[in-house]
Amino acid sequence: MELYLNATSPYARLVRIVLLEKGLMDAVTLKWCDPWADDADLLKANPAGRIPALVTEEGTTLSESMLIAMYLDSLDNVKPTPPVLPTNSLSDVLHLAGLGQNLMDAAFTTVIARKHYGPEIDQSELGQRRARAMQRLLEQLNSELSGNPTAEPIHLGDIAIAVALEYLAFRLPEIRWKEAHPQLAAWHASVTARTSFQQTVFT
Repeated sequence: MELYLNATSPYARLVRIVLLEKGLMDAVTLKWCDPWADDADLLKANPAGRIPALVTEEGTTLSESMLIAMYLDSLDNVKPTPPVLPTNSLSDVLHLAGLGQNLMDAAFTTVIARKHYGPEIDQSELGQRRARAMQRLLEQLNSELSGNPTAEPIHLGDIAIAVALEYLAFRLPEIRWKEAHPQLAAWHASVTARTSFQQTVFT
């Protein structure tokens, strides 16, 4: 398999973490690229020019990080691993994964909007709406996860939320979510101590 990615995409990082947790890294060739440069190989794999994009052994290209994660979770590998989408708690896991995805989307869209239109875009109606959404999501996550240690094995909801929080700290440090939500910060620290997070730090 081939995975098109870069080192700053939260979506690509989510997929890399799933690969590590599933013991599938040896089955994938990482294809580092710049999606903003209209990389020819990436466009051939995914005409939308977005990462991550996974080319399967059969030559099928999958896009969207959550869909790729679902596919990887379905693969049988030599060393069986716990599912990141456990069927016995699927609705709870998908609920948390959705919160993480929404936070990731709001943060990523804010970063891209600033890149193309300058920081003043934050004062627009859309910019303010994104900011309010991030604050609400952080408050809900703090409420739902505080005092709730991460269960073993880790699941997709944990991964999505932790990656989104890492991305906030990486790209939007002015939000200072750790100071505002120390219990959520403690939960985050317990998740990101895992090897899969340590090996995929944003750079």
